[in-house]
Amino acid sequence: MASLPVYNQAGEKVGTYDINPSEIAATVNKQLLHDAVVMYQANLRQGTHRTKTRGEVAGSTKKMYRQKGTGNARAGSKRSGIRRGGGHIFARRPRDYSYRLPRKALQLATKMALASKIENAQVIVLDSISIDAPKTKTVAKMLNGMGVIGNSTLIATSGHDPNVYKSARNIDRVSVLPLSDLNAYAILRNQRLVVTRAALDTVKNSAQTADAS
Repeated sequence: MASLPVYNQAGEKVGTYDINPSEIAATVNKQLLHDAVVMYQANLRQGTHRTKTRGEVAGSTKKMYRQKGTGNARAGSKRSGIRRGGGHIFARRPRDYSYRLPRKALQLATKMALASKIENAQVIVLDSISIDAPKTKTVAKMLNGMGVIGNSTLIATSGHDPNVYKSARNIDRVSVLPLSDLNAYAILRNQRLVVTRAALDTVKNSAQTADAS
């Protein structure tokens, strides 16, 4: 059983949230987490690399010197891949690196990542957050009270909140995601996870419902 600290929007500790990581995920499969993170990173690659073959570099195709009698190794054109300024022998071409793991595997990896963060005491519960208009100072004060300023931090909200997103986007190493967009890579790449009580309750209830079915 883990006891997570609960803070209010002003950055003041107001209680604790007791949760068993096994309620989120029964076990943590490191191989599955690794596979999920590699997939998300591969999908971020642009794949726009390109190099020239010997047929694309500038230069004459004339044989540099006669085949025999010079004492040198035989050579073709100056555009050969073994010469400086020549083309690449195995030229790189644009490609798509993206691929997908099964949906259920990714959903399970997200739960495992969250359970892992809870086990390692890297989760802080936010009682609630409501911002009428974008104001960076409000979120900065809250995070400073939690002691996470300077650490890479992900704020997970129960739903999409434009004001919270706009208030946090100018703070270094802080990102905001709604619960529906949460994934294993986003959770694991940040040192701290600040999750609203409503979002954590939703994850907990959905995990229990899935286990019951």
